[in-house]
Amino acid sequence: MAQEDNYGRPDEKTVIEEKSKLKRPPLYQVVLHNDDYTTMEFVIMVLQKYFHMDNLTAQNTMLKIHQEGAAVCGVYTYEIAETKRNHVIQSAKDHGHPLECTIEAQ
Repeated sequence: MAQEDNYGRPDEKTVIEEKSKLKRPPLYQVVLHNDDYTTMEFVIMVLQKYFHMDNLTAQNTMLKIHQEGAAVCGVYTYEIAETKRNHVIQSAKDHGHPLECTIEAQ
């Protein structure tokens, strides 16, 4: 709690010290994994829709997923990463694809 000066106002030095103690939340990577059934076009659509990639970046990321087995699509706080993962999985199910999407601590 901030200390007060003689006039009942918070001491500015104490307030600044308290603010500097705040930590940034941990970040998580959202990862798409390759499979033998999900089309490349669908993966590109997912990358553009949920990760806001332009067409060229989405194509390059899709190729990395295809060639290396997985690729990081974005880095977010846990709640955002979880929401993006859930949207990707639901969209894949809705379109009949077994696309796997995971989140990993960075």
